[in-house]
Amino acid sequence: MPGAQERILRRRIGSVQNTKKITRAMELIAATRVVKAQQRANEARPYAEHITQVIQDLSAAGAEVDHPLLRPVDEVRKVGVVVLAADRGLAGAYNSNVIKTAEREVQAARSEGREFALVTVGRKAKGYFSFRHYDLAASFEGFSENPDFEDAVAVAARVVDLFIEGGCDRIDLVYTKFISMGSQEVVVRRFLPLEDSATIAEAGDETATAGFEFEPSASAVLETLLPRYVESRLFAALLDAAASELANRQRAMKSATDNAQELIVKLTRKMNQVRQDAITTEIMEIIGGAEALSDDKTDPEELILSHLDSDPFPPLTTHGVGGHHAGPDQT
Repeated sequence: MPGAQERILRRRIGSVQNTKKITRAMELIAATRVVKAQQRANEARPYAEHITQVIQDLSAAGAEVDHPLLRPVDEVRKVGVVVLAADRGLAGAYNSNVIKTAEREVQAARSEGREFALVTVGRKAKGYFSFRHYDLAASFEGFSENPDFEDAVAVAARVVDLFIEGGCDRIDLVYTKFISMGSQEVVVRRFLPLEDSATIAEAGDETATAGFEFEPSASAVLETLLPRYVESRLFAALLDAAASELANRQRAMKSATDNAQELIVKLTRKMNQVRQDAITTEIMEIIGGAEALSDDKTDPEELILSHLDSDPFPPLTTHGVGGHHAGPDQT
C-alpha cells in the first residue's frame, strides 16, 4: 500500500497534468486565432493606406477645409487618453504593460496641471481604472480579440465627440503594436487633432487628382473622408492590439505548459524517491528481524525434545518430625 506522502504526490501530479492539458489547449487556440488576426490586419491595411493617400493627394491639389479634426492647438489644457487592452487575462504582461503606460500618461497630465478624460477598451482596463477611482469618460468591452469595423466606428464616434464637444485639446492612443509573433511594443500615438492641411499635403501628389472631377467639390470630399480616416486608424490599432493579445496569450500558455511539464518531472522524481525510501525501510526491517532470529543459538528442535523428556508430574516429598521420613506401616 502506498504511504500518505506518496498519495499526496500522486494527487499533485494528477492536478498538474490536468492544468497542463488546459494550458496546452489554450495555446493551440491562441495560435490559431493569432494567424487569423494577422490576416485581418493585413486585409485592412490597403484600405487605410488608400484613404490616407487620397487625403494627402486632395490636400496637395489645393483642397482646403476648415474641419474640427484639423483644429490647431496652441495650449493643451485637457488630454484624452484612449487605452486598448483585453477583455480577458492569461496573456502574460500584455494588459499590465499597456495599462501602466496609460496610467503614466494620465499622471504626466496631472503633474503638468492638465485635466484628463479616460476612454477604456477592454474589461481589464476598465476594472483597473475603476478600482482606483479614475473617472471614465467612456468604456467599451466584449470585442478585444475579434474587433469589427462597427466597433471601431462606435469608439471613434465617442472619441471625436470628446475632442469636439468634450473640451479635449489632444487625444492620445495607447495600444500594443504588433511587430511579429515574438515582438510586440506598447506605443503612444497622437490620435487627434490630425495634421493640418499643409502638413498632409507635403506627403501627397498634386497631379494624382488631375484627371478627376469632384462633386460637389474636392474640399467637400476631403471633409467627408476625414471622419472615415479617423475610424480606419482606430480600426487598425484595434486589429494590432488583438493580434498582440493573442500572441502574448500563446506565449504565456506555452510557458505555462512547459512549467507544468517541468513540475510533473520533479514531482515524479520525488514520488519515486519516497517509494524507494519506503521499500528500503521495509527491506531493512526484514533484515533486522532475520538477524534477531539468527542471534538465538538454541536449536528449536532441542527445546522441544527437552520439554518432552521432562516429567510433567514430579513425585511429592513430605518431611516428618525430627527430620525423619515417615515410611509406610510395617506388618
